[in-house]
Formats: sequence, structure tokens, C-alpha cells
Amino acid sequence: MSNRYENPLCGRYASAETQHIFSDDNKFSTWRRLWVALAESQRELGLEISEGQINEMKAFVNDINYETAARFEAETRHDVMAHIRAYGEQCPSAKPIIHLGATSCYVGDNTDIIQQRAALLVIKKLLVNAVSKLSDFAEKHKSVPCLAYTHFQAAQPTTVGKRAALWLQDLLSDLEQLEFTIGKLKLLGCKGTTGTGASFLALFDGDHEKVKLLERKIAEKMGFGADKIYSVSGQTYSRKVDFYVMSVLSGIAQSAYKFSNDVRLTSHMKEIDEPFEAGQVGSSAMAYKRNPMRSERIASLSRYVTVAALNPALTASAQWLERTLDDSANRRIVVPEAFLAVDAILSLYINVAGGLTVYPKVAERRLNEELPFMATENILMRCVKKGGDRQFLHERIRVHSVETAKKIKLDGGENDLIERVLNDRAFDITRDEMDELLKAELFTGRAKEQTEEFLTEVRAVLKDNEGLLGADVKITV
Repeated sequence: MSNRYENPLCGRYASAETQHIFSDDNKFSTWRRLWVALAESQRELGLEISEGQINEMKAFVNDINYETAARFEAETRHDVMAHIRAYGEQCPSAKPIIHLGATSCYVGDNTDIIQQRAALLVIKKLLVNAVSKLSDFAEKHKSVPCLAYTHFQAAQPTTVGKRAALWLQDLLSDLEQLEFTIGKLKLLGCKGTTGTGASFLALFDGDHEKVKLLERKIAEKMGFGADKIYSVSGQTYSRKVDFYVMSVLSGIAQSAYKFSNDVRLTSHMKEIDEPFEAGQVGSSAMAYKRNPMRSERIASLSRYVTVAALNPALTASAQWLERTLDDSANRRIVVPEAFLAVDAILSLYINVAGGLTVYPKVAERRLNEELPFMATENILMRCVKKGGDRQFLHERIRVHSVETAKKIKLDGGENDLIERVLNDRAFDITRDEMDELLKAELFTGRAKEQTEEFLTEVRAVLKDNEGLLGADVKITV
């Protein structure tokens, strides 16, 4: 407990792995690795920087002197300058060459890209595991009939597995977008105050090739390909990059929201339950309650991420000329928190999808309540084939259907349409014939086969990503 606000995303929801990616330790050690990469590359290209200076810098990459940095920031009101000075106090011989020719965005923007790529890889792992859990569920229940809904009104039946395939299709689409976005991420490089590279051109006595080679060397040292640098920029990389990344996160949140809503609706109908531990409390007042709180939390966090994705869109559109600073405070809050939230969302998704309980008898009962109405066309065709008059029988079945609907809605009665038809001599149909016409599988179309065919695609994706399977997610509340 504390007397200061603490972010619930860290205290209650997100994994330690994603929290570490956006931690101060990781951020500022990445700044220092970038400064080392800059100095090493400058030395390799002929600047007078000694190996001893570089070794001194490397010795303190992970030893961040936060108190010293805080003291300097209070004085300078500039976080990068504060950390340059703090680093310089630890590395006195290297102090003159730390950050040589660079601007603040050299460490700030490149670190942002490095963090986002690392976080996207964590999200990819969680997403693949959500796909795996859901594919197992779809396979297990591919043949279980249930009533399908359009407008949340009873429609033609489907299967539980086919419904899960719809959730899966959304996740596969998200995975495609995520992989595309990761593949397109590039470093800012080191282009100086307005992106022209003028300071580095001066350092290398007008040698353009060395200036270009400097960026390639830094990219490789930081784990990016030599071509993974934006060709042009202002002082920052285009803030549209943040929008594209956040759009991926928003897409995942949208898919998870849809899944959680469907679970909540079917939970209300008592056809499906999310995991519920033996000692779990559903309500402080109503002891019998089994509220779908994990699915509700997915919805809650997903709403947050979907709305948060508007921030980078506005930021990208509002940048002035080569640089403005009205993005900084917004980005340092919005981007990490969106990643933390999606980490939590997918962890919950994996937990829920892996622990769903289906109640086929309840689904069957609800289906049987509506099936007689859906079967009327099949009944009509069977009786016409046996010699009946189509128009006469159509009117008879319409009358029976209207009377049945009245009984259900006005009196709360049972659906007795089938009994009415069986007792109407005009139809000339036996009980055995009727039972044959009312088999649920006759109304689910290709739901089972579609699910099987789609799962073949899903398994291919899982095989391509099998090294990511087996994520150990922990739900703390």
C-alpha cells in the first residue's frame, strides 16, 4: 500500500515482462547502449575516440546513477542532458565524446522504437497462445449445435466451434497486421537537430558516405538491419509510426472485446461459463452469482486501448514542421500503457479461452425452443412431396405458427408447434418423419466442415510460430 497513486496496469494486470520493457532501467540502459553504439561507430569511422573511453562507457551501461541524473534534471529541466551529465560523472575520460553530434531524439526516438519492437514481440507471443487455446476449443466443440443470432434474435443454428472460428479469424487478422508492422519498424538513426545530418557531416569533414555508414553501423549494433533506418526525417521519426503500432494494439483490443461480449452473452444464457475458482466470489451481496468478471475486464481494458489509439493520430497530425514537443508527455503515457493493457487483455483471453465450460444440454434446449419455427419449410417440402397442396399447407402452418407464438409470448407457454402439426391431419406426417426433420445437424449447414477447414489454416500458422507456444500467463485478480 502507498500514499501515492500507482498505475493499476502495473499493480494488477500486466506481466512483469512488458513492465520491464517500459521500465526506467531498460529505457536508460538503452540510451547508454545507443551512446556506446554511436561512439564505437564514430571510432570505427576515424574519429579520435579511444577504446578505453568506450570500455569505460560500457562498464556503466546498466549502472544508472538516478540520484545524480535527478539532480541535473532539476537544474537543466532536460532529461537527456541530465543523463548525459550523470553518465559523464561515471565516465570522466569518455565525458567529452558522449552524445557527440547527436540530438536528444537520437536516444529518445531510437529507444522508443526499440521498446515498441520488443513489446510487439511479447504481444505476438501472447496472441499466438490465445490463437492456440481458442483453436483447441473450436476443435473440441466443432460439432456441438447451438442457436445462432443476428441482431441478438434467433437465427439459423450454428455450432459452438464455428462461433469460436469467428473469434479466431479476428485474431489471425490481428497477427497478420502485427507481423507486418514489426517488419516495417525502423530506427530514426542519427540525423541531428532538423534531420539533415549537418552536425555529423561536420564531424566527418564533409564525407557524406561516412555519415550514411554511421547510421548503418548503429542500426546493426542495436539489433536492426543496416537498411532499417528511415531515409528522411525531421528531428524525430514520423509520429505516424506510433499510430500504426497503436492501430495494431487497437485491433487486438477490438477482437478481444468482441470475444468477451460473446462470452458474456452466452454466459447469461447459461450455455458457456468462463473459469470460476472454487473460492471465487461473484457478488458481495448475491452469493449465488457467477459474474463473468474476467470477460468484463477484457471489455473494460479493450475499451481503454481502443480510445487511446486516437492519441497518436492527433499527435501525428499536430507536429509542426521539423519538430514540436507537444507529443512528448502524451506519448510517454499513452504508448506504454496501451502495451501494458493489451498484455493484460491477451493474458485474460488465454486464461478464459483455455478454461471455457460449454453446456450442450442448455444449448440444445434453447435450440429446440426455436427449431420448430425453422423447420417449417422442411416440413412443408416433405408433405408436398407426399402429395400435399403447397399453398393450402403453407396457410395451415402459418396459422399454427401464429397461434404458437401467441401462446409463448402472451401465456409463457411451451413451443408446441410440432404437436399442432402432427395433430393436423392435413399434413400427413408421422412422428418418426418429424424427428428426422428436426435433427439439429440438418440446420447447421457446413458449420462443422467450415470449422475443420479453417482450423487447417490455423494449425499452419501455429506451426510457423511453435517456438512461441506455452506462454505461462498469471491472472492475479
